[in-house]
Amino acid sequence: MISISVNNKRRECDANLALAELLPLWGFECEKIAIAINGDFVPRSQYGDLRLNAGDLVDVLAPVQGG
Repeated sequence: MISISVNNKRRECDANLALAELLPLWGFECEKIAIAINGDFVPRSQYGDLRLNAGDLVDVLAPVQGG
């Protein structure tokens, strides 16, 4: 288990799981969000291969409805 930050909240996660596997556990749908790790946006095509490291800062951004 590693400790990371998701939207400024500390979380523990399995370092062997890919980002795509972790997102549903955190309540997010891959198709409806954008991800930045340590300030760098991650292409959706990499979610299935990307593994997080201890101390990573993950920002999950969802679209906002309005006008």
